[in-house]
Amino acid sequence: MSELNTTLEQILVSCRSAVGSVDAECRDALIEGILKGRKVFVYGSGRSGLVGQLFAVRLVQLGLDVHFVGEMTTPIIGRDDLTVLISYTGRTSSVVQTAQIAKRIGSRVICVTGTSGSPLTNVSDVSIILDVPKGDDVRNVAPLGTVFEDATLLFFDCVVSELMSRTGNTEEDMRNRHAIWV
Repeated sequence: MSELNTTLEQILVSCRSAVGSVDAECRDALIEGILKGRKVFVYGSGRSGLVGQLFAVRLVQLGLDVHFVGEMTTPIIGRDDLTVLISYTGRTSSVVQTAQIAKRIGSRVICVTGTSGSPLTNVSDVSIILDVPKGDDVRNVAPLGTVFEDATLLFFDCVVSELMSRTGNTEEDMRNRHAIWV
């Protein structure tokens, strides 16, 4: 097996473990929150933010009213909205501050993190914890939160699949909402 394949296998095993660690009730709360929210707001910083943007795009393609916090056209978060926040450490100041503001306004706040008992989990209504393997064997091939970011993307892709099923959306429906076809 090549070094690339060995690295890939280590990352995949770690991601499978992290996604598999998600509490089913918390996952279901996210899905229900997305379906019931008037609008969905997503935010993360850095690479977690990029994962959040990928998720937001898929939700838009499902026909939902979704915004990424910090964009110039993003409206204000409201009382009947859902705010989904992503931070591996649960301590990223801009993410925690967004959670505090959204909560104060009355939005439901759900976070995805790798750290329980963090400032972000303390302010969130629901905390989805990905139990990311932390050994040196993982850090040496996937540094600086890579497994969290990859696992979060895979988790969100699984959520999109469930949302497709619950809303009756097909890939064709989503393709028709894909920006490239406009």
